[in-house]
Amino acid sequence: QVQLVESGGGLVQAGDSLTLSCAASGNTAGPIHMAWFRQTPGKERVLVAAISGAGYTIRYATPDVKDRFTISRDNNRNTVNLEKKSLEPEDTAVYYCALDQSLGLHTVASGYEFWGQGTQVTVSS
Repeated sequence: QVQLVESGGGLVQAGDSLTLSCAASGNTAGPIHMAWFRQTPGKERVLVAAISGAGYTIRYATPDVKDRFTISRDNNRNTVNLEKKSLEPEDTAVYYCALDQSLGLHTVASGYEFWGQGTQVTVSS
């Protein structure tokens, strides 16, 4: 089993920056692909960014996300961060950390086996 704990959410103003962190513990041997998803009420959980086990492959959901968000990982600490800049009210969501130990870097929620509890990010205009 793997446990994921997110931190760093909160209430910010439009244009602010915020960094989310996720710490993985438990059976983290082998390839550990990690990702951040976000979800708003009544909508599906969608990818923000994903990073492969060694950190060499990164996927961002859209060019806009790629311009404003940066995903990174520290394999010594089994953590993954999501640095967000120039936040917009449309970025308001619950952000979830996800981890998968199968081959291949997935970009859909169904590809991830383990999930954190989520952290709320609210961007005021």
